[in-house]
Amino acid sequence: MRLHRLRQPGSVRRALLALLALTMTAGLLAGGSSAAADAPRQWTSAFHGTDGVEYTATNHLTKAADGPGRKWLLVWAGPAKQPAPDFLAVIDATPGSPTYGKIANTVTMGPGTGNEPHHLQYVWHKGDRIYAGGILSDTTFVFDSRALPALRLVGVNTPTQTPCGTLPDAYQVLGDGTAYGTYMGGPNVSGPCTYTNGQVRVGNGAAGSPGEIVHIGKDGRTLAEIPAATENSEDARQCGDVPALPAASCANPHGIAVREDLDIMVSSDFAEARNFMTPNSPLKENLARQTVRVFDIKDRNNPKLISVSKVHDGPRGALEKRAFFRESRVVMEVATTNRRGHRGAFVSSMAGGAVFYTPDITAKKPTWREVFDDSTAYRTFHPGGSVNGGGDNSSWLAVSPDDRYLFHTVMGQSVPYGKPLDVTTGMLYVLDIHKLLARGKSSRCSIDQLNEAYAGGTERDCPELAGVVPIRDVTSGGPHWGSMDIFRRGRGGVYHETDRISRIAVANYFVAGSFGGDGDHRVCMFNLDGRGRPTLDRRFRDENTGEPCVAFNRASWPHGDYGNAQPHGVLFAVSDRALR
Repeated sequence: MRLHRLRQPGSVRRALLALLALTMTAGLLAGGSSAAADAPRQWTSAFHGTDGVEYTATNHLTKAADGPGRKWLLVWAGPAKQPAPDFLAVIDATPGSPTYGKIANTVTMGPGTGNEPHHLQYVWHKGDRIYAGGILSDTTFVFDSRALPALRLVGVNTPTQTPCGTLPDAYQVLGDGTAYGTYMGGPNVSGPCTYTNGQVRVGNGAAGSPGEIVHIGKDGRTLAEIPAATENSEDARQCGDVPALPAASCANPHGIAVREDLDIMVSSDFAEARNFMTPNSPLKENLARQTVRVFDIKDRNNPKLISVSKVHDGPRGALEKRAFFRESRVVMEVATTNRRGHRGAFVSSMAGGAVFYTPDITAKKPTWREVFDDSTAYRTFHPGGSVNGGGDNSSWLAVSPDDRYLFHTVMGQSVPYGKPLDVTTGMLYVLDIHKLLARGKSSRCSIDQLNEAYAGGTERDCPELAGVVPIRDVTSGGPHWGSMDIFRRGRGGVYHETDRISRIAVANYFVAGSFGGDGDHRVCMFNLDGRGRPTLDRRFRDENTGEPCVAFNRASWPHGDYGNAQPHGVLFAVSDRALR
């Protein structure tokens, strides 16, 4: 059964709800046998792309989809073996539900395969659409989520719509429902590329440099391609490009954060991906980016790059023989504060294993200080200091809405030291940052002594380690991405947004084919107590094994017997009618 696009939003909503009521009541059954009653209820939505392709999204709703409005965890995943469809899994994430942890729906994508599903947006609010990136297909998919646990495809942004950038990575949804996306790689083809505002930059081709920011409409169309690179050369010693560019650039934006109240957007630079991520290629130090970019977004379709700042090595890096694994290398993620009285921002380094802070992201030249080293967190379960942050693949970073805590996932040291993977395990840790933010521009915390790298900063305003949970993953990857649960259930089963986070979901997978990038393909839930201390939620269990965490290594899915899958982006959302 296919549901095509309808013109009026009210008609769309009524049609979807009516269709869901029909399918959940009748099950789209042929005959009414018990075997048919257990079969997933299917319907397909379609979107005609600007490339002439009809893209489809097919829902496969299970019995876990039945019942009143609930909280859901969306997981963007791809198959471990091709050919097989990529899909969005919708998992019941309502504590106390009889189907807690069970898969309510898998939404399979067509017609193509091999998108390599990557990130969704960081946070979902009522009314938001879902933005999902295929990093290898250079495609962004947009879904209407008003009929959760069902999803409808309402937009597709294809490679021809973003000629100046490739490798879509992360998304930040704005108040008007549109989104900014980081496109980490260079233009579709090498040579000069003209952006929406008429500016021109020269790039070295797909998955190269420089990347860009794309403003994406609610229907998936490109509203603006925005240059992330400066017009003139950046530091050629650090900003290596292969092949070299006439203007050296470190612009490979990965993480993104937006403060609409300040008209500010921040992105962090990762690496020139096609060289950094290629198996068996040497690690090239000058491809490991150290830079952070700040944009003025008063004109949402024409953001202006106003600063490019740099994070610096710390005391541990002086002992690291390979510069690639010093604290400042590969600035993967960025997280801004949220409250109006705060203007600070944090970034984390994937290869360097450190967290940096600037108290004022609106400053003409933001100054970054290291405020925490992953080595301190490792020491809670490796007291001898045998494992440190160098090369530990630190990943997802987020500030709680109340600006009290900083959440961080770490995949583990799968590359640099050759230690057993059960020793260099991944982890989720939480920092209490309220003292640091309270100091404003007068903050003093700085990790500048070797003992501080392993025991935390000595200044009174330094972040305090609220808690850490090792996540044992003995594959070449580990816990890479996460999501905050920003919803709290009130009277009558109605949900409201809250600024106090009580749960975090984490996915154990990075990128197929990259060095040290797989994972055990589990999605785990962690509870936070009143002091920010995380513990594994053992009630969030796999419906097949009965073990904590939902395993994406399984033989069958609601959409068929396709085998193991690789979960990457995760996102909490709530049924529309149950959210106020």
